[in-house]
Amino acid sequence: MLRSLRLAALLGGLLMATVASARDIDAASYGYPLTNPFEATIATTPPEQRPTLPSDDDIDQADYSLTLRPEREFTLPDNFWSVKKLRYRLAKQDHEAPLIFLIAGTGAPYSSSINEYLKKLFYQAGYHVVQLSSPTSWDFMSAASRFATPGVSSEDAKDLYRVMQAVRAQQARLPVSEYYLTGYSLGALDAAFVSKLDETRQSFKFKRVLLLNPPVNLYTSITNLDKLVQTRVKGIDRSTTFYELMLEKLTRYFQDKGYIDLNDALLYDFQKSREHLSNEQMAMLIGTSFRFSAADIAFTSDLINRRGLIIPPKFPITEGSSLEPFFKRALQCDFDCYLTEQVIPMWRARTDGNSLLQLVDQVSLYALEDYLRDNPKIAVMHNADDVILGPGDIGFLRRVFGERLTLYPHGGHCGNLNYRVNSDAMLEFFRG
Repeated sequence: MLRSLRLAALLGGLLMATVASARDIDAASYGYPLTNPFEATIATTPPEQRPTLPSDDDIDQADYSLTLRPEREFTLPDNFWSVKKLRYRLAKQDHEAPLIFLIAGTGAPYSSSINEYLKKLFYQAGYHVVQLSSPTSWDFMSAASRFATPGVSSEDAKDLYRVMQAVRAQQARLPVSEYYLTGYSLGALDAAFVSKLDETRQSFKFKRVLLLNPPVNLYTSITNLDKLVQTRVKGIDRSTTFYELMLEKLTRYFQDKGYIDLNDALLYDFQKSREHLSNEQMAMLIGTSFRFSAADIAFTSDLINRRGLIIPPKFPITEGSSLEPFFKRALQCDFDCYLTEQVIPMWRARTDGNSLLQLVDQVSLYALEDYLRDNPKIAVMHNADDVILGPGDIGFLRRVFGERLTLYPHGGHCGNLNYRVNSDAMLEFFRG
């Protein structure tokens, strides 16, 4: 018994040592100016505290397209003409260099603002950069996804991996020394599953993989975001919508300034004005953005698979058809609804899966715990106040990643990725 107690004490001490070894950034020395997580998520970093990066004119870049699902040329409606091929963006150096893949977050295309920022950061540091859409974006679902029902992380990773291989084949003459991988938000979770897949397929042998603000428990994260839409907001009633309230605030803000100036500093400057959004209004803005993404996913998945949940299976859709009534119907289906009505039936039909809890475990970082714990090439950068995290998530990251976890005190969800301190840390990690 005594020996067992001593062993337990030893193991407990080792566990605590691992937990304590995470890099916790001190709030006093960090310097990020926004301590409100909602504000940071929306406004990100003031322009003067971002690194100086090249303009698009100074980058050798172009968009390319891949034909990955040729059958969709005939099965997708005519008004899906722009997404029957998958587009991606490549920024290339004029010499041999490492190549880094960037995976966008929930519902975001390859050209999302965060992907654009990361492209400039890594291009300036000497990398070839490939920007990829999220498997949950309508262009990826239409042109690259086998089942067009994203949400099962291992399957999404297989689709992404096939895209990466197709990019490399199309860019066969590009001189690449080694491969790196990163993603933000849901794209970070995707990156973890892609990295695990590459361990067996060995197409890229990624040298380093960085996960930026990943969901730990995917179901917790989407539940947190869905709840934000339900926030009670002062000033909104049956006669005044949230969007009308926002428009009134922006109108008064620009009237006070005397001119309209739409630039990177707008939201940060707006939040310093008397028209600034309350916590409740910011929460609803974030939640509404996510609800639109969820509706887009549910709508596109239903349309491609002709499930008849949102659009009648035989409803004729032409290039001139209005899809607005169907999208309004999709807005009534939150992410939980999408999982229940589309993801789980597809998952059960293809596997021996049964319960929602089983699915949640398989699509979250929990499923990769042993792989992530033992792999020194994978690191995480996260924020202690990220709105997508739930109870126990930070403890999981500490336990699994140890010193490979960098935890910032502020920044909300991805709001500090363009802060100089964070940008320097990203580059330092990839330099090794």
